[in-house]
Amino acid sequence: MGRPLKRVLLTNDDGVSAPGLQVLERIAATLADEVWIVAPERDQSGTAHSITLHEPIRLNQLGERRYAVDGTPSDAVIMACKHLLRDDLPELVLSGVNRGANVADSVAYSGTLGAATTALIMGVPAIALSQSFTDPGEIHWETATDFGPRIIRTLLDAPDRHHVCFSINFPPVAPEQVTGVRPATQGRGSIRGVDLEQRTDTRGLPYFWFRFRHDYRDLRQPGTDVDVLRQGAVAVSPLRLERDHTAIWDALSQRLESVHGR
Repeated sequence: MGRPLKRVLLTNDDGVSAPGLQVLERIAATLADEVWIVAPERDQSGTAHSITLHEPIRLNQLGERRYAVDGTPSDAVIMACKHLLRDDLPELVLSGVNRGANVADSVAYSGTLGAATTALIMGVPAIALSQSFTDPGEIHWETATDFGPRIIRTLLDAPDRHHVCFSINFPPVAPEQVTGVRPATQGRGSIRGVDLEQRTDTRGLPYFWFRFRHDYRDLRQPGTDVDVLRQGAVAVSPLRLERDHTAIWDALSQRLESVHGR
């Protein structure tokens, strides 16, 4: 990369006080002259691409170029691009660094990825970053810090960057143990069910918790994000909003023609 970027926007889904956002600030400081942070005021994991339509959005300034939004990650990106930075959009949106991997089926529910794809709708290239871990007490944030700037610089001139967002997943190892940086397709089949737990509040009224049940042991397809991470490498996946499954197009056309012609 030649000159530093003029302006980048940072957001996440773990909340404005999350340690991963501090890691992302250090990464962004090596890339841009001006760094803006507009992030949810609290954890918004699992909100995907959702935006708030049925209640007002409030914006709280926490410091110079640092804001918290009482909404989703997508709300934060929209607030930045349509209000705070509407007259001079950022050259890049960085989302993360998420606490935990965003791979396989979980990509569809990720607020980290939701923010990145919303940036594409706003006309701004975007990259999502996630740091995987095996032990929650030992998260190797230094791996994202080390490899993040180099990978982002490489992706800045990638083809079709205005139509895809890149998802970077860092392996759960120290930087010196990383085996490489590889392109990866999105895996599938990790979600094995949803658990629902019912509890009772202090007034005797029921409430519920949802939790996905994941199992990655059987995901062995070479070249997927799960496989690349399992080999100790950084997985870089180009993702897009469109979810067309064109492989079944001909068969689907024949079936629909038969419906019309009966």
